[in-house]
Amino acid sequence: MNRLMKKTISNVCALKIPRKYFCTEGVKVAGSTIGEASNEHEKKQAINKIIPQYDIAIVGGGMVGMALACFLASMPMTKQLNVAIIDSNPALASGFHIKKEDAPDPRVSTVTPASISFLQDAGAWKYVQQNRHAYFNVMQVWDYTGLGYARYHARDVNKDFLGCVAENKVLHNALLSCVKDSDFKTTIYPLRLSSMTLNTSSMSIAEENTNSVEPSSAQGHGAKLQLSDGSSLYAKLVVGADGGKSHVRELAGIKTTGWNYSQNAIICTVEHTSENVCAWQRFLPTGPIALLPIGDKFSNIVWTMSPAESNSRKSTTEEEFLKDVNYALDYGYGPRPTSGLLGTRDMFSWFKMDATITNEFFEIPPKVTKLASERMVFPLSLRHANSYASKRVVLIGDAAHTVHPLAGQGVNLGFGDAFSLSRILAEGIALGTDIGEVNLLKKYEAERRSGNMMMMAILDGFQKAYSVDFGPFNILRAAAFHGANYISPLKKSIISYASGDHKLPVFL
Repeated sequence: MNRLMKKTISNVCALKIPRKYFCTEGVKVAGSTIGEASNEHEKKQAINKIIPQYDIAIVGGGMVGMALACFLASMPMTKQLNVAIIDSNPALASGFHIKKEDAPDPRVSTVTPASISFLQDAGAWKYVQQNRHAYFNVMQVWDYTGLGYARYHARDVNKDFLGCVAENKVLHNALLSCVKDSDFKTTIYPLRLSSMTLNTSSMSIAEENTNSVEPSSAQGHGAKLQLSDGSSLYAKLVVGADGGKSHVRELAGIKTTGWNYSQNAIICTVEHTSENVCAWQRFLPTGPIALLPIGDKFSNIVWTMSPAESNSRKSTTEEEFLKDVNYALDYGYGPRPTSGLLGTRDMFSWFKMDATITNEFFEIPPKVTKLASERMVFPLSLRHANSYASKRVVLIGDAAHTVHPLAGQGVNLGFGDAFSLSRILAEGIALGTDIGEVNLLKKYEAERRSGNMMMMAILDGFQKAYSVDFGPFNILRAAAFHGANYISPLKKSIISYASGDHKLPVFL
């Protein structure tokens, strides 16, 4: 009986990896008996009373949640864990259909060198390289007033690239493929979380999981999750990776601090006559516009503006929209910067202590010639969870923090959360600690919270700094741009910080 019960626990109402199937009732196991049950109906009733038990339930199978599964699968101390992933996205069951001949999806992410290193170590990055992606080694940032600009080059910090832009579906598919191709015990529930009961002792309903790497003292103390089809499961740890409107965070009673910006972002894919190999960002009076290479002759636009402007530009003709984009990226709102403005090169020359730093002249972004995707609009906000962890619950990614997209750091903070949590869980398991113990989870929070808050403060500061159009303040902003361009230690540390090294830039 016990053998049959254990065999059926992980197959009830779930999708197994790598085997893909759905089940709405107990699975028949040929040649077995269940206690004194004398017919098949009684057998099914007995099986259906068993509630599956997992070490970890990841609620949210997006990029960050799936990255956590990848990292857990790659570490010796965590790869034997039994993990449930709860997400109603049908693509997790059917897979992502990616055709290289299609134009890129407008939803993309800029992945930093630090995040790429995490994904390489977990074995996921090789799947990204099988599809369209674009490395870039130069980035130009400038001001609409024409008073300042900065150009950052990967060779200034002895790197091969500053980042890589990839479609979200390419990253998501890579992470899913990494999990599917591993021996990691993962069950995907294509459902939504309905309710969560913490610190229940009901885990004893199911047989103790012999594959668990936790000590038996942790058994019988977990969270009970009820799903949208009425089924339930138990987990020793619930990970909220379910985005900025996290249901896990709400059910755990964790409050947030933050605000909505009076801005929307409009995103789309555009095309050029030749390949774009540089990342461009121009700060305008209404917010920044970014032009990011995505491979071939395509680029991605992320343009921040007022809600009224975004709604208008979403519905305008392609011809008018392209005209507005080229205007915003080049000559609109103000003149092009000049490198010798106000004698800035001489002003900062005494700081320049490294002859290897590249001070390139301002360049004009490539002209956009065609709209290659739909235009999508989403509101912008800043949110930060007052706590990342409580008993049996931990938050990662946007569930813990939502940031302004102007530096493309959102998903990278999430990848950093996932890697940190997986490592701390591995350390806890090595010491025989209950993985749902709040003191262990608080170690993750202590490691990530300050760095995340600092990044959020910097991004929010940039957003607020460019909400003011005032002569003297514009000159101060221009001086900051030129300082970042000509002061070698500052330039190096800015590049390193943006690349994922969370040591604060000097003078900041």
